[in-house]
This record gives sequence, C-alpha cells and structure tokens, in this order.
Amino acid sequence: MSKRFIIIVLDGFGIGAMDDAAIARPGDEKANTLQSILKDCPDLKLPTLEKLGLMNAYGKESLNMKFAKNVNYGKSELAHFGADTFMGHQEIMGTLPKKPEVTPFQQKAQAVYDHLKENGHKVQFKQQQGLKYVVCDDYVTIADNLEADLGMCYNVTAPLDYISFEEELEIGRLAREVVTVGRVIVFGGTGNTMEDLYNAQEIKEGKYIGIASAKSKSYLHGYQCRHLGYGVDKNVQVPTILTRNGIPCTLIGKVADIVANDNGTSISCVDTDECMQLTIDAIKTMDTGFICTNIQETDLAGHSQDSQVYRKVLERADKGIERILPLLTEDDILIIQADHGNDPDIGSSRHTRECVPLLIYKKGISNVKVGTRKTMSDNGATCCDYFNVEKCENGTSYLDLIK
Repeated sequence: MSKRFIIIVLDGFGIGAMDDAAIARPGDEKANTLQSILKDCPDLKLPTLEKLGLMNAYGKESLNMKFAKNVNYGKSELAHFGADTFMGHQEIMGTLPKKPEVTPFQQKAQAVYDHLKENGHKVQFKQQQGLKYVVCDDYVTIADNLEADLGMCYNVTAPLDYISFEEELEIGRLAREVVTVGRVIVFGGTGNTMEDLYNAQEIKEGKYIGIASAKSKSYLHGYQCRHLGYGVDKNVQVPTILTRNGIPCTLIGKVADIVANDNGTSISCVDTDECMQLTIDAIKTMDTGFICTNIQETDLAGHSQDSQVYRKVLERADKGIERILPLLTEDDILIIQADHGNDPDIGSSRHTRECVPLLIYKKGISNVKVGTRKTMSDNGATCCDYFNVEKCENGTSYLDLIK
C-alpha cells in the first residue's frame, strides 16, 4: 500500500492581499496575482487546477474557469513577516516564523568583524563613500544583499576556486550567529576572482553596500548556495522529522536549495517541465514518503512583470499536475498551494503579501472546506499527522477533515 504526501508549490501565485498588507507591507494592499493574470489574459484556461477548485479558493469565476463541484479547498494566510520564498517554505515545513530585523549591514559590520576575528579568522573592512563591508580570509565578502528588499538579507560571496564552499559556509554560519536579518545567503561559483567581486560592488540609497550577485559572475560556473534563516531549526521541520523516523523525503526545485533535508533526496532545478517530470519520477519510485516540489518559474514570471509569461508557465504546470493525478491512490494526499504573491501588475518586481490557494486532492474525499488557515505550517502539521510522527514546531493539522 502506497502512502504519499505531496505538496506542489506554485511559487508566487497569490489570490488576494492579506488583511494586514497595508500595514505590514505598504503598497501590497491591492495586490492580487491571479486577478492581474486574468485581467491581462481573460481567456486563460487551467483545466486541472480548475477541476481541483482553484476558482473556489479564489472566490470568483472567470471567462473560462468556473467553480468546481465536490472539491476540497481553502486558502492560507502567511504567518511569516513580509512575503518571502525562503521563509515561506520554512513556514510550510512547520517553522514558527520569528520577526527579523530590517537593518543595513553598516549597523552589524563591526559585530560580524569582531565575531569572525574572535573565532580565528583574518578580517578586514573594505570601504567606499563612508560605507564598509567585511572581507574574511581574503576571499569571502559579507555585505548587504542588493536584490531582495534592502536590509532584509546579507550576502556572503566567494570565488570558489580560491576557497571551498564548506569554508565559506562556516564563515556564513558565524555571521548568522550575530545578525538578526531574515536571511544570510552564502553562495559562490568557479571561474571568477576577487576582482570580479570588487567590480560588482554597488551602493544603493546611500546606506546599503554590497556585491551585485549577477555582476559577480558567481552564477556562471560551479554555483553553490545555502540560505541561513533567522530562527530556523531544521530539527522541528517536516523533512528532518520524517527522515528521522525512516520515512523518505524528496525535495524538488528551489525548495531543495532552501530547506534542510540532510537524510533525504534534494534535486535542484528551475525548468517547470523538468520539475514536473522529476516529481512524476519520484511518485513512481516512492512507495511511502513525502515529496515537495517548487515551481519557481511562476515567481520568475511575476518578477518579470509579464502576465503572458506567467500564463505560459501556469499552463505547463497545469499539464504536469494533470499527469500526476492518475498516479495517486486512495491513500495519497496531494496539496497544491503557493508561498506568497507576485502580482505582475502591481508596479514593482517584488513579492506581494497575499493569501495563497490551498487545493487538496485525495481519492474518495470530496466537498471538504478547510477555510482560511492562519499559517501555511498547517500543511506541515497535517503531513506529520498523516505519517503519525511527532509534531513540527508550528501549525494545526486538518487531517481529520480529509480522512
């Protein structure tokens, strides 16, 4: 008997601003990713998602997509602060989000410098226009992240021909110990040099200084990356709990890069068709276990502010989900959700603080409304309940509703 719990995250696919958006994330109060896509692509048809209850969760019908009968659905609010892919997935996996600080690296540079020095590392400051960042062991820069919301993340960047990723990661972990921003992102590649990093140095708004990621040439060859989140403990998350109990866990797509899965299988990929095929392959070879797949190209389409691109990705994802449904047994559970919004028409390329759809498929179960969940951790809690293992840190199971 197969017993599989599968979550597919359509990254950035929100269905309307959260009630707190005007206060928590000003500018997002009118955000509605699905509404914008339907406005720009009124003839959009996603037959599989429609059949699973997408429009029921959205609360409105469109030209080509209507309410479905006898479906299991709801929607979820975000418990993490802001609208962040990294923290969104930590929340899905059962983490209780903690509120990070929004702080320019200038306010933490000395503390990072001192902590690294105390731990035996060579450190120095690089300065420009009165701003400074840290260079550790000659090849590792620690500075502001210039791509996310400013002040939310710090980047640890290195050319990996000159220092190993493991050594860079340890430096990143030490920095993480003394800073309280949402993420410390440790990454690097091969084929570039410190000169490339220094040439990518930029200043924004007169108070943020960092190495522009794309200009650093880190992505071109041998790219490695690890996200270190604030208040994230892998030991109370679904993948660690399940594998500790001998239950296989496979993460596919961006989730493989940002969620700890030390004893499971993690497969990085971006292409939607590839992510879906890998998911199908995992289902076919897994008798019992947990699969989580992130479809990142939906989010990338939002960032590009292009509804037509978003449409094409959704259509590809819809066809992939259609291929998955016949593979599922009466004992399997499939969850389709998002992690935040990314409204292509909001006027900026940043994520949007929106509720996300929650579509639940289980053969033989129909017409279950799980309501508006206060946290996406409810999915992680339901997964732990499903496998009868210890609870994750956060969330309330809704398994009793879909048995």
